[in-house]
Amino acid sequence: MSTLIRILTFSNKFASMFRFKQFSVDQTGCAMKINTDGVLLGALADADKPLSILDIGTGTGVIALMLAQRYTDAQIDAVEIDESAARTAESNFRSSPFADRLALFPVSFADFFSDHPSKKYDLIVSNPPFYINSLQSPGVKKNLAKHAGDGFFEGLISGVAEHLTENGTCWLVLPIDTAALVKALATQHQLHLQKVISIHSFKSDELHREILAFGFGKGESKAEKLVIYDSPKVYSRQYQKVLENFLTIF
Repeated sequence: MSTLIRILTFSNKFASMFRFKQFSVDQTGCAMKINTDGVLLGALADADKPLSILDIGTGTGVIALMLAQRYTDAQIDAVEIDESAARTAESNFRSSPFADRLALFPVSFADFFSDHPSKKYDLIVSNPPFYINSLQSPGVKKNLAKHAGDGFFEGLISGVAEHLTENGTCWLVLPIDTAALVKALATQHQLHLQKVISIHSFKSDELHREILAFGFGKGESKAEKLVIYDSPKVYSRQYQKVLENFLTIF
C-alpha cells in the first residue's frame, strides 16, 4: 500500500474512533477510513469566507467536519450514497460542536443535484472514487467507495459547474491519471484550473496525488509541492504545519 494513502489510526490499528483536536470521527460502517488524502483536502481546500459548502462523497464526514472547524460561518451540506457510511457521518455530525451547521444527504451526487437544482455553493470539495474501469475490489461497499465508471467524473464536473457560485471554488484530490482527465473535463465546462498542489511521500519520490482547485475566474494557475515525510515515520514540518490545528499528534 502506498505510504500516501496509508490509513491513519491510533496505537490500536483496528480502532473505530479517531480523535481530532476539536471533534471525533467514528469510522464504523465506512469502507474508506480516514486517510491522508482526505485530511489534506480538508486542511488545504481554500475559499474566501465561504457561506455555503458542499462535500461530495463525505464518507465518515471528516472533510466536512474539518471545513466546519475552519469556516465558522459556513453551512455545510454533505452527500454520501452508501447508507451505512451516511448513517455514521450523520452521527459524527450530531456529536460534533458544529452540528447546527452540518446536513447529511444519503443520496448520490447526481440525485442531490437533481433534487436541488437552484442550490449554489461557494466551496465544493470531493475525495472521489478514482479507479476508473480498474479491477473491482471485493465487496460492494469498497466498490462504491473506490471505483468510478467512465461517466462518473463527467457527471461530477458537470454538476459542479452548475452549482458553483460565480466566485466559488471546487477542490478535488486525485491520482495523477485521473487528475489529467478531470482537468480536461473542467475545461469543457468553462472551469479554469486555479491551483495545483502536488503531493509526495518523500522529497525524492514521484508525484502520487494532485489536489486541484477550479473556478470560473481566469488567471495563472499556481503550483505548490507538499512533502509528507522527511524520513520514514518522521513527518515533515510542512505536513505538520498543514495539520497542526487538527491532528492530536502535532
